Amino acid sequence: MLRFFAGVASALLLVAAGFFIWQGQAEEDLIPPAPAAQAAPSPLGVQAPPAPPEAPAKSREEKRFDRADKNKDGRITRDELMEPRRKAFAKLDANGDGRLSFEEWAVKTSEKFAGADADLSGSLSRAEFATTAPKPVKKKCAC
Repeated sequence: MLRFFAGVASALLLVAAGFFIWQGQAEEDLIPPAPAAQAAPSPLGVQAPPAPPEAPAKSREEKRFDRADKNKDGRITRDELMEPRRKAFAKLDANGDGRLSFEEWAVKTSEKFAGADADLSGSLSRAEFATTAPKPVKKKCAC
C-alpha cells in the first residue's frame, strides 16, 4: 500500500515539474515598441536642430568600481578598499585607542533604549518598545 502512495506522489511531482518547465520555456508576448515620434514641420520650413547625443550609461559595477578607486588610476588597492571601514571604525572608537569595546559598539542601541524608556523604569513596555521600530523606507519613484 505504501508503494502505491509513493508511486502516485512521484507521478504527481513529475507532472508538476513538467508543467513548470513547460511554462518557463513559453515565449513572452512582448509589446511592440512605440513608433518613433516624427517632428512636425515648422511653419517656416526650418528644421529644429538635432538632439545632442546621449552619454553612455555606466553599469552598476563601473559606478561601484569608480567609487572605490579614490585616486582614479584604474586599480583598487587594499587601502582604498578598506578606507570606508576605517572611517566607520573611527566613528565607533570613541576614545581613539584603536580597540572597540562593547560599550563603544553598542552605544546606538543604548541611546535608543534610553530614548524609548519614557518612564525611566529600566525596562521597555510594549508601547515603549514599539517606538524603537525602524522607520519604513520611502520608495523612490522609478519614473
